[in-house]
Amino acid sequence: MGERWEVRRAGPQSASRRVLMIPGGLCTTEFYADVMAEPAVAGLGLVAVTLPGFGGTEAPEDVSMEAYARLMADFAGETGCTVVVGHSLGANVAIEMAAAGLFDGPLVLLSPAFSRGDEMRSLAALNAVGRVPGLGIAVWAGMLGLLPRAMRRGLPPERAQALAAAMSGNDPADCRRIVHEYYVYLDRYPSLVPRLCEAGVPAWVVRGDHDEVGLTDGERRGLEGCPQLRVVTVPDAGHAVLVDQPAAVAAVVAEAATAPVR
Repeated sequence: MGERWEVRRAGPQSASRRVLMIPGGLCTTEFYADVMAEPAVAGLGLVAVTLPGFGGTEAPEDVSMEAYARLMADFAGETGCTVVVGHSLGANVAIEMAAAGLFDGPLVLLSPAFSRGDEMRSLAALNAVGRVPGLGIAVWAGMLGLLPRAMRRGLPPERAQALAAAMSGNDPADCRRIVHEYYVYLDRYPSLVPRLCEAGVPAWVVRGDHDEVGLTDGERRGLEGCPQLRVVTVPDAGHAVLVDQPAAVAAVVAEAATAPVR
């Protein structure tokens, strides 16, 4: 088992504006490497941290979304971060940080799921099959073994290799447990849009134009009707918008870093 924390830093760590970056499920800080290298965020203190339990890091005993929100809020406080960027499951952790009153700064939410139905069908199926006694761990191990091949699609070979290597340390049992708790969380709320809106923090919801995670018309109307929320659609990008179009994501992060903190 690895260490609890896997952290990547960029930019002046003495900067007055510091940004916490949370990768998505199964992902590590390697997924933020391209964004962190963009000129638009060069003046910011950037701190990316893998959610403990992914990428070979040590999973906490409590892997509920609420527990992860507390863990990341504490980490943000310890590192002096006043902006949070989250991708996918990491974006949902960021939503819960704000909704629970644990963090009151700006959020950049890269392709979160606002309801269970929004999530990829493949992940829902994996979660369901993964609960079958005697089969779940084997199913997760098989899926993780396919990741290197999946990462090759549409990426330069060197980036695909680096991202696949970063994901190779995932433990099937930890992934199964964390993703199950993620679905328990999604089942708790018909939609997370009201929860985000009521949190009152400025937030940018950033999605690729062919994102594999859905957004219903009702959810979009709810987001667009909330004055402190902004929906940004990035062309030529899928669910991994931070890898597909890092410059566009960095521009939004830079904008969020200038937003007032409550």
